[in-house]
Parts: sequence; structure tokens; C-alpha cells
Amino acid sequence: MPFINFPAREINCKLVYYGPGLGGKTANLQWIYEHTGTSQKGKMVSLATETDRTLFFDFLPLDLGTVRGFKTRFHLYTVPGQVFYEASRRLILKGADGVVFVADSQEERLDANLETLDNLREHLKDHNLDFNTIPYVLQLNKRDLPNILPVEELQKQLSVKGEPVIEAVAVTGQGVFDTLKEVAKLVLAELKKNS
Repeated sequence: MPFINFPAREINCKLVYYGPGLGGKTANLQWIYEHTGTSQKGKMVSLATETDRTLFFDFLPLDLGTVRGFKTRFHLYTVPGQVFYEASRRLILKGADGVVFVADSQEERLDANLETLDNLREHLKDHNLDFNTIPYVLQLNKRDLPNILPVEELQKQLSVKGEPVIEAVAVTGQGVFDTLKEVAKLVLAELKKNS
């Protein structure tokens, strides 16, 4: 559920980038952060462990409009990819208003994608968030690599509720802002529906 800051007339929404380890979640956030104007964003914070990191920052988009006169501020988070950070992944999803699943398009990563998708559903349920209704976008990342599955195959395996599917190469920025715009649009539509 979004946090409303009445004095600032802002609605704060939490977007979580979820996916298997080394799938491109961090690359997405870094690209967005590096290509967003300084006046529109807060500081990027990285919580590093020995083998993984969680990143987050907030930004105020200029062109997404308002909800009942309130600006929207998005807080972007990534979860650690490795399975042994289960508790962190669960905690970061708490209060999520929208989720981007960053899938690794490489053929040998299909099982990791499927396992992580099941994991996402479980964790959402732990927080009483309904996977069927939460704003959700599927990003097919690493489309520039040679050993990738066709988009149709990935959609057949990973698309679960008719969600928007975006092809991406996060390290070059391809599809990164498209993904963000899609999930933000879905979150705003949900806010307007419930306001």
C-alpha cells in the first residue's frame, strides 16, 4: 500500500525488481539511476553482503502525472538474487506496490527463473499481497547473448497473467525505461482505481 505524504502532496510507491541471481536487476537500477536527472532522484543506497547486494533509491518522475493532485514518488528496490538470502528477499517485498520480474533469457537459466518466480509468489502471499492483482511486468533480459531462448518460449514458460512483457539488455539500457514506465503505469492505474 502506498505511503501518502500529505505535507509534500506526494504518494510514495514501492517498486521491487525481483529475479534470479545475476539476471540483471542491479543493472536495471544502475541504468535508471545514471540516466535520471539529479533533481529527480535521491541517493542510491547499496546494502552489500559478502556475495550480493541490495540497491535502492527513490525518484520523482516528471511525466507520469498526478493522482488527485498528488505527485508520485517511486522507490526502486532490488532483491538479492541468491537463494540463501531468502529472508532479505521476503522482507524487501513487504509493502510492494509493483513488481518487475527480471528474467535471464539464457537457456541454462530457465530453471532458475522458474524457481525464483515460485519464490516470488510465496513471498507475496507471506505479505498478504495477491500475485494475481499486484501490478507486475515481466522483463526478458540479456537478449543480446548468443544462447538465449526465443521470446515465445520464455513467454510460454514465464508469463503467468497476461502481464506486459518487455525485451531488454539492461547493461546498455535497452528496454529498461520501457519496463519502468509499464510498471509505473500499472501502479498509477491501481492507485486511481482505489482512490
